[in-house]
Parts: sequence; C-alpha cells; structure tokens
Amino acid sequence: MNTDPILDWLLEGDVSIQYQVWRDLLGFDNKKLQTKIAVEGWGKEFLSRRNANSHWGDRFYQPKWISTHYTLLDLRNLNLHADNKLVQETIELVLKTSRAGDGGIRLGPSTSFYSDVCVNGMFLNYASYFKTHEKKLHTVVDSILNERMPDGGFNCRSTRSGAVHSSLHSSLSVLEGFTTFQKAGNRYQSVHIQQAIKSAIEFILQHRLFLSDRTGKIISNDFLKFTYPCKVEIRYSAGIGLFSICRS
Repeated sequence: MNTDPILDWLLEGDVSIQYQVWRDLLGFDNKKLQTKIAVEGWGKEFLSRRNANSHWGDRFYQPKWISTHYTLLDLRNLNLHADNKLVQETIELVLKTSRAGDGGIRLGPSTSFYSDVCVNGMFLNYASYFKTHEKKLHTVVDSILNERMPDGGFNCRSTRSGAVHSSLHSSLSVLEGFTTFQKAGNRYQSVHIQQAIKSAIEFILQHRLFLSDRTGKIISNDFLKFTYPCKVEIRYSAGIGLFSICRS
C-alpha cells in the first residue's frame, strides 16, 4: 500500500487526477478508472453542459472561457477517454462549419481570412487526441506551419498586429498540437513538423523557459508556478528534447 502522504492526497482528488497519478507517478495505466472520468466529477460536469446544438457556451469560441474550444481542451487535459462519441461529434461539427480561409479554425462568424495559430495548435492537440482522421487535419497543420517565424517559434499576433518575435505561449500551444498529432500515428508533413518542433524548442530554450531574451528578466511571475494542465512530452528526431510543460 502507498504510504506517501502527497500521493495519498492526490488520490483523494477528482477521478481524472486519480487516473493521471496512477499512470504518470505510479506506472499503472488504469483504463477502468479512465472510463469513470465521463461519469464522475469534473468530466461528468463538463459533458453535462453540452448544448443541444453540440456546442458548449454559444459556439466554438464564444464566450471565450466556457466555449466549445476551451471545454474540449479541458476534456482532453482531464484525459477523458479518446473514444468519447459526444466529443468526437462536436469536433466533426467544428471542422465542417468553422474553417478559416487559411485552412485553420476561425474563431467566429465575423473572423477574417486568418485563423489564430494558438487556437489551431490547441485544436490540433485535442482533435488528434480524440482520434480525428488525419486527412481532416491537413489544412490545420498547413496553416500552423505557414505561421512559423524567422526566430523558429510562433506568435498568434503575427497576423493581427504584425508581431515579429515569437511568443512562448503560442510556441508551446503549437508544440503540444504537433506532438499529439504525431503521437496519434499521423505522418502528414512529418519532416516539416519535426523541423518546426526543433526550432520552437530552441526558441524556448533561448528564453530558459521563462526569461525575456531582450532584458533577461522574468517575463511574468506566473511562469514560475506549477499550474494546470499536466505534462506533455515533446521529442524531435534529430536529437533529444523532453519537456515537462505545466503552464497557465
């Protein structure tokens, strides 16, 4: 029996936390426990708020934090079972109704030609996790790759306000998306994705994860906190690279 008080405390938490503790800290992938995420605790609560039109909130990105987009990201980070039909149905709906002119996912009915690279990275992350067919994600992948900046990273403001320097947040969102896409066994644009992963990691390392490359100062004290969501492993074929990402 486990006698570690921290593990004991974690195992008293939501069923999604229990599942991740068993999988990531105790080395046992308890699939029966994972199936409970849909019918207990936070997972059940999220799923119960899904509307008759298959969206959460009003639509894909409105209102922002309780929208379909961020709910799907939360469900992915809770490790809801990847075969969940309700979630898969909603992702299919988004793909059919929310394509932007650049191939990414548009944020709303009045959105311009350009999509948002942060949202595209997050969308690719949960869509890949929930087993969306690879071909349906090709234009999303292409739109992200087209946003790669000269310094190797990504910035969602490049198409909105003309940003010329990459963002840590945007680059991390893209890394999570590309990593989950490839972990799902998808091979589309694999060489270019690996190149983008490598250059984005190098950009992040230039910042030592939390420092401004211009001033050397801490970008934000929030960057020093261990926050939700959980870790994401990111590797690239040319070498090595393992990130444990926890960010706000």
